[in-house]
Amino acid sequence: MQTPEDVQGMLKLASLGWGAKRIAAELGCSRNTVRHYLRQGGWQPYRAPPRGGCLDQHAHWLAERFLQHRGNCDVVRQDLRRELGLQVSLRTVERAVAHLRGQVLALSTATIRFETPPGHQLQIDFGSVRVSIGSEVHKVHLFVATLGYSRRTYVAAFLHERQSAWLQGLEGAFGHFGGLTRELLLDNAKALVEEHDVQTREVRFNDRFHEFCRYWDVLPRACAPYRPRTKGKDERGVGYVKRNAIAGHHFDSFEDLHGHLDQWMRDVADIRIHGTTGEPPIGRFEREERAALRVLPAKAPFLQVRELTRRVHSDACVELDTNRYSVPWRLIGESVTVSVADGQVRIHYAGQEVASHAQSVLRRQTLIERTHLAGIVGAHLAGAAWLPRQTERPASSPPAPELLRPLQEYERVLGGAW
Repeated sequence: MQTPEDVQGMLKLASLGWGAKRIAAELGCSRNTVRHYLRQGGWQPYRAPPRGGCLDQHAHWLAERFLQHRGNCDVVRQDLRRELGLQVSLRTVERAVAHLRGQVLALSTATIRFETPPGHQLQIDFGSVRVSIGSEVHKVHLFVATLGYSRRTYVAAFLHERQSAWLQGLEGAFGHFGGLTRELLLDNAKALVEEHDVQTREVRFNDRFHEFCRYWDVLPRACAPYRPRTKGKDERGVGYVKRNAIAGHHFDSFEDLHGHLDQWMRDVADIRIHGTTGEPPIGRFEREERAALRVLPAKAPFLQVRELTRRVHSDACVELDTNRYSVPWRLIGESVTVSVADGQVRIHYAGQEVASHAQSVLRRQTLIERTHLAGIVGAHLAGAAWLPRQTERPASSPPAPELLRPLQEYERVLGGAW
């Protein structure tokens, strides 16, 4: 194999009238080599002769299965063994379909922009971001709802992505927009979708979420699994909220964060020039979409109740969502039922409500009712921040007479009530 420079020298010497024998002697190669390059008129790279592969006769079948399995060569190899009885290596399959990879990539990224008429669709999603609130950094989950036509956005902040946050966020969006769309487009979050078959596209929604949609008369639609571009308007909206509304901000409290989001929606998100529509979302909403929304019924919020079983710890508290809520100290070690609804945490024992607290929106907080610890020796030392310190008696003082009474007398006076 001669280099391109050697072949160029052969052609130059031949143009001067040199013969093949003389050129071969000058360059130190055979006459046949010189004659070969002179016949083809220049240097050409070596090309291996084409070889037939064991899968050539199945090229059409391979192309069909490769596209069907979205470029997964190992699944194609399994189909070859099961359906055609061919036992080949994974590398053999990869070489046979290498020319189809570009087509699979194009199919996976191709997107058709789908526009909806006014008042037809509301896209919803969650995104998480770390936010500085007070002296701590919290992981905050942002509920983002985007109207499909006007691109007007509603944002609410939560400390979790449980089903209650989805439903509260949706009801907040209904109130913010002042009406209902006909459809809800959502992803396949476990809180909303029990099962979504990739092949048949059959969807089984969570029972409580399905009841919520029937309560507000909206039609839920789940986007294709592993294809977030189906609801791209809201996907872009989540990123926009993180980068614009949250980035670089510090908040004194969770209420301060809510107030900031309300102001940001009104003064920034609603009046910006949208990149797709070329006009402010609020203008497009007021002009065309507000009238297209269905009237919001005068209904009470969909009652969202969580019921859990908790054991009372030795500090007379039960734990819920990293927060601690007090119960009467006599229930230490007992199992109680905790229900959460309408921002209230209610604790029941043996069918009777024994404690009630306002639900904390922050994390790792302790909410104590003083009466729950009344009678515990040293209770005033256990938490001076929430229980007043009692006046200590001198060590030489005798015990108070009321402390010497039998416990049966206390139970009789209290009537057995907790």
